[in-house]
Amino acid sequence: MGMSITEIKAMSRPELLLAMEMLWDELCHQGQEPESPAWHKDVLEARQAKIAEGHTEYLTIDEVKKRLRP
Repeated sequence: MGMSITEIKAMSRPELLLAMEMLWDELCHQGQEPESPAWHKDVLEARQAKIAEGHTEYLTIDEVKKRLRP
């Protein structure tokens, strides 16, 4: 590994954002999708079951914002 945590903590916010952007760009261009954790499948199956049973509520973005910001 090239950088220590001390060096990373010493970086300015713009430097950190640039480093994060460069890392993200590299990850996106490697041609490999990361494997989802096993619990993702469980969550998706539970959500699909709620939809199939009719126990799902759909909200618009404005409705979500109102619930989050009273």
